Amino acid sequence: MKGWIVSLIVALATCAVQAEQGWRTPDPQNLIYLQLEQGQVVMELAPFMAPEHVRQFKRLVREGYYDGLDFYRVVDGFVAQGGDVSETRLSEHKQNLQAEFSRAIKPDANFTLVQEPDFFADQTGYLQGFAAARDVTDGQEWLVHCPGVLAMARSTEANSGSADFYIVIGQAPRHLDRNMSVFGRVLWGMPHLQALPRGNPDVDMGVIAADQPKGKILSMQVAADIPVEKHLPLQVQEQDSAAMAERLDRGRKMDNAFFHFKGNGKLDICYYPTKVRLATKG
Repeated sequence: MKGWIVSLIVALATCAVQAEQGWRTPDPQNLIYLQLEQGQVVMELAPFMAPEHVRQFKRLVREGYYDGLDFYRVVDGFVAQGGDVSETRLSEHKQNLQAEFSRAIKPDANFTLVQEPDFFADQTGYLQGFAAARDVTDGQEWLVHCPGVLAMARSTEANSGSADFYIVIGQAPRHLDRNMSVFGRVLWGMPHLQALPRGNPDVDMGVIAADQPKGKILSMQVAADIPVEKHLPLQVQEQDSAAMAERLDRGRKMDNAFFHFKGNGKLDICYYPTKVRLATKG
């Protein structure tokens, strides 16, 4: 009887482990908690692609630079841009950064190919869980401007990004790929960003007038600086998991009675982000 009980316990434990396979827990050092009046947003940073942007962004967050600032340019179907529109807030860490639009393809990079060719690139797929693209001719790879992407705003000068940032809230503006420094993506809370007050895209490029309501940044924190008990237990689907492969296969085949035109087998990487879930307590 005791042996049967032990075997049952081992079997249940094995099932629990298998249930968790295919999911990862993001590093709290690379998670940003953004508190809006509308609710909480969680962003994962990508230091493997834009290390200097991530480093400076985290320093600014820890300094409290963004607390009390606004999303001052919000264009429906495009982006929500936040920061200091007045350009008067002082900081010990704010300085212009060298552009990190792309990086050289690394032989040992954790890249999963999804589509070849892509409309805007030779290849698209996942790079450490982020939607990414590659140009095999010039040997460069970059993160794709899918909905939820976090990138640094800049002027026409490539190396002018410093503190103001934007998040894609509309369709994927892929024309910005390799033109902007992407350094993260939203994991949680996109509905709160979608609820931000909008500007008029035909007036001052969507910058909201001074006398109009704006989305207030109540606070921003690095998750590692917050007590663990206050963390959201987020998990991100592994790009190479069996469930992800099955999902992509279904997308290619469109093997469902609903579809009468079955497509051409090609996939839009932005339509298949790695899924995010709240971990269940065992």
